[in-house]
Amino acid sequence: MAQIRKKEDRETPALATSSLPDIIFMFLFFFMAVTTMKEVTFKVRVSPPMASEAEKLENKSLTRYIYVGKPMEDLKKTFGSETRIQLGDAFADVSELQQFIINERSAMKEEDQPLLTVSIKADKDTKMGIVNDIKKELRNASALKIIYAAAKKTGS
Repeated sequence: MAQIRKKEDRETPALATSSLPDIIFMFLFFFMAVTTMKEVTFKVRVSPPMASEAEKLENKSLTRYIYVGKPMEDLKKTFGSETRIQLGDAFADVSELQQFIINERSAMKEEDQPLLTVSIKADKDTKMGIVNDIKKELRNASALKIIYAAAKKTGS
């Protein structure tokens, strides 16, 4: 017959921590694999217009972005409150667009250069005159594939 022992004077076993480094490194590699770094520090406020017919961009690696909008609140003292163009992490003038496209094309693989797409992310309050000036400069730089960023309308 089995003996029933009292549970007094029994200690709980120590927590095994030998697999803890493995678990930590597994989490570290997971977060390194799924995390993307922020590519651009936004200096202009961009709230895209709403669109009823919008498509998702297929190959983002072939796309270069032009941001158009009013400067962020902390930059208004330095750059004013007029609509500005941002290329990469810096403000630019319309005349600098051609050189920007040339530099971006030269950084791409030769077979991908004809597939370069320029995405204009303009604030919904941006005047079309600035967008037309940008399009004219892009045409002069032979960047003819242009898309406009928009937020998709939800509901009916």
